[in-house]
Amino acid sequence: MENITVIIMLLFGVAFLSLLSKRYNFPVPIVLVLCGVTISIIPGLPVIALNPDVVFIIFLPPLLYHAAWYTSWSDFKQAVRPITLAAVGLVLFTTVAVAIAAHWLIDDISWPLAFLLGAIVSPPDAVSATAITKGLGLHPRLIAILEGESLLNDASGLVAYKYALTAITAGNFVLWQAGLNFFIMSTLGIAIGLGVGYVMSIIHKKFVCDDVIEATLTLLTPFSSYLIAEHFECSGVLAVVTTGLYLSARSGTIFTHESRIMTNTIWSVLTNILNGLIFILIGLQLRAIIEGIGHYSGMSLFIWGASVSIVVIVVRFLWVVPATLVPRFLSKRIREKEEFDYRNMIVFGWSGMRGVVSMAAALALPLTINDNEAFPLRNLIIYLVFCVILSTLVIQGLTLPWVIRKLKLEPYSILAEEYGIRNIIVSETIAHIEDNFSLLNDDLLHNIKSKYEVKFNRLQKTELPANFFGKGKVMGGEIFNDFTKLQIDLLNVERSKLEVMHKKGSVNEEIFRKIEKELDLEETRLWMEMYEN
Repeated sequence: MENITVIIMLLFGVAFLSLLSKRYNFPVPIVLVLCGVTISIIPGLPVIALNPDVVFIIFLPPLLYHAAWYTSWSDFKQAVRPITLAAVGLVLFTTVAVAIAAHWLIDDISWPLAFLLGAIVSPPDAVSATAITKGLGLHPRLIAILEGESLLNDASGLVAYKYALTAITAGNFVLWQAGLNFFIMSTLGIAIGLGVGYVMSIIHKKFVCDDVIEATLTLLTPFSSYLIAEHFECSGVLAVVTTGLYLSARSGTIFTHESRIMTNTIWSVLTNILNGLIFILIGLQLRAIIEGIGHYSGMSLFIWGASVSIVVIVVRFLWVVPATLVPRFLSKRIREKEEFDYRNMIVFGWSGMRGVVSMAAALALPLTINDNEAFPLRNLIIYLVFCVILSTLVIQGLTLPWVIRKLKLEPYSILAEEYGIRNIIVSETIAHIEDNFSLLNDDLLHNIKSKYEVKFNRLQKTELPANFFGKGKVMGGEIFNDFTKLQIDLLNVERSKLEVMHKKGSVNEEIFRKIEKELDLEETRLWMEMYEN
């Protein structure tokens, strides 16, 4: 009970620091890793360790599912070549490079252990990449590649992790068998993910009519997909990612607006708690981990941690440059279709932050092998993984905005694109009303049409200059935003009046909750319509 109390209090602390980071525009993943360091030096805190067998089940399915859910399938398909090169080729290249460096630097690390370390630190983290690059004005294609890479490389990295772990525990490893099994496991994992996604889409669309139940099912779906795939000895990671992509692409037709609002909120809370919890757990174990490697000198530990981190950072550039330039050199179609800016290549190379997935993989290392023998160098591997996460998040994460400024990358804004899309949607809706509703009652037709005509006229009055993409002063959306803010202010007046009536007891509780929900939904819609640079 005492341990649970400690974890809850630490979660409060992490939540408060995350709140401050949001307020002062400081990336949350960096706050979390620094929280882990701080927790490790607080005296008197207990050492709390989850059973390694359940770490993956608790953390990986929801985190990977959430990342897949917010990945654009259309953007993913358009950038499938660079995503695949980074998510598979770069992961394997990093695994091998880190293994060679670790085996050469540290006499105690065998080849299987070295490859295990390389597999753990090879995949950049989707949450970290998204959180740190948000608001930096990067080109949408570059963001799509970063998010797609961070999503798929977890699968390839964790498959490599599984094979390295098997080589350690079973004592054998055959390369061609591993390659064949990798293909089979991946294919079956994707198939199971599609199957689960298809079944769940039917359940959501045909049978579920309650937003609470829908939100509950979305929480259970990634665990189901993962456990079914693992039961058949397939890639549970790929199954979860596939299910998330499949359902996300169809969320507009299988979920109601209420369930979408509730589900998005619940998932944001859940992933925030899981991200905080994983670094709290590593913080509570870090002191014991350091004590477990106390027979090494402090200088050796520092050199090893710094060296592995440098290898991880440098190897990314060694891969990214030829992986970007060689396809362009070989294919005229790529040169004609895809714009090239070497500055985006540099930003991509500097965006390889590691995070919660690597930490979860390290904590999931078994305590023993063969039931009685301690897992070799477990504490040292976890320490090195934490060094890589700390180095990449703090050094690369904090300096990425500075790198972008030094490269003089023009901030990319999608406001003009959003403006055009809104115009098309409203125009098409007005045309649909004119074509299909001509037989309606005149008053009803006038009211419904005027609503969209007003919206269309507001769009036409929006001051959106042609040079909106970072050149000159940005003044887009001022009139539209003022009108929208006025509507939000009026909604707050309605809400205040409703609250007063509720406090006086002059409104039924059921009616109060219904009207309150209507106002919340309307305000959500209006805030989403606001133009932001």
